[in-house]
Amino acid sequence: MQRATPAISRRTGNGPKSLADCGSFATLARKADALEALDRALRQTLPSPLREQVRFANLRNDRLVFLASSPGWASRLRLMQTQILAAAHAIGTCASSVTVKVVPPPPAAMTPDRSKPLSPAAAAHLRAAAASFTDPEWRVLFLELASFAETADSPLPGTD
Repeated sequence: MQRATPAISRRTGNGPKSLADCGSFATLARKADALEALDRALRQTLPSPLREQVRFANLRNDRLVFLASSPGWASRLRLMQTQILAAAHAIGTCASSVTVKVVPPPPAAMTPDRSKPLSPAAAAHLRAAAASFTDPEWRVLFLELASFAETADSPLPGTD
């Protein structure tokens, strides 16, 4: 059975905003600078291992929102809520609660390996395959691939 009227979302004001609703670039830059300064001030009060694993994300209404790299670090930060709120009040920020969201760090960018030279055995197989082709174009391509094989007298990659 379907509803006659569409369900109304309980969340209002959340989600993407139009660019016109965000204000000018200068306003956004000032807000980013203020949040950055608040991040530095609040994280400075945290112990060293915790300080590197969390970051301040936003001040929404009267709630300080932090991001943690794992659930364990999030729990440790929640245990320090009283200290964080005291530090926020000391620097003039009106906040009554701390919210911590777990956001794992992005995966490390993998650099592709250098191309590995073909073994002599692979080159021999390519030459054998090239000899079996009747199409001269394929034969030339396979022989060209076989020419990339490492030989006993060629230097190792990266050693010039």
